[in-house]
Amino acid sequence: MQSHAPNRTQVTEFVMAGFAEVQEARLLLFTLFLTMYLFTLVENLAIILVVAFDHRLQRPMYFFLTHLSCLEIWYTSVTVPKMLAGFVGVDGGKTISYVSCLSQLFIFTFLGATECFLLAAMAYDRYVAICLPLRYGSLVSWGTCIRLAAACWLAGVLTPVVPIYLMSKLTFCGPNVVNHFFCDASPLLALACSDVALKERVDFLVSLAVLLASSTVIAVSYGNIVWTLLHIRSAAERRKAFSTCAAHLTVVSLFYGTLFFMYVRTKVASSINFNKVVCLLLHRHANAQSPHL
Repeated sequence: MQSHAPNRTQVTEFVMAGFAEVQEARLLLFTLFLTMYLFTLVENLAIILVVAFDHRLQRPMYFFLTHLSCLEIWYTSVTVPKMLAGFVGVDGGKTISYVSCLSQLFIFTFLGATECFLLAAMAYDRYVAICLPLRYGSLVSWGTCIRLAAACWLAGVLTPVVPIYLMSKLTFCGPNVVNHFFCDASPLLALACSDVALKERVDFLVSLAVLLASSTVIAVSYGNIVWTLLHIRSAAERRKAFSTCAAHLTVVSLFYGTLFFMYVRTKVASSINFNKVVCLLLHRHANAQSPHL
């Protein structure tokens, strides 16, 4: 702690509470979460390698799937290793510096926003493939795919810039125990000594903008897909067309459901303990996908 103002000190590190209420089961939880983490890494690495080495999978939807798999590896690696270290009492496992905490929040938010935009791009790909099959080659060319992916990553990295800047301007001078297993916005705001009203409003608006923009693209795409499927006379063709969207729809439903629940709210740290469980579901959502997406 260092001097910040009279009778106040500026917090220079945070302590992650994690799942302190179930410490007696920490070894069991460590084993469970380590298994889930390793499974996530192996599964997504397998998808990347299969797509890379199988020329039959050199298609736009698999191109986006590899981006999603890379993102999922980074997404979980930003938070899970630190949480695992906290379970087994490794030195520094429960503490994180102020700068590292904000960096973790920036990367986590950036990757989450990028995933929203990538899921929207994949929905557009399915829309063109099902509704405009004769124009698929021209509308979803490799050049288009590269530009779409680049736009998703760029929009994602720009998303947390203002929220993290505002977070860095807040004063943390009291308790430094974060009631979470990673540096999420709500538990950090609950510790701030300064006024968080502006930060809350900006977080709400940014989250809402990202979710509405990406979910609108997905909703419009699938609205057109459903309309097209209703006009296909053959039941077998309808099932075949829908099967190409089923895994993507599952991921979208779980991912967006948890994001809307967690982040599009104005109350600081409302039900943070329940949010920990929801975050774990969010970390595991991509495993609903498979190479036949």
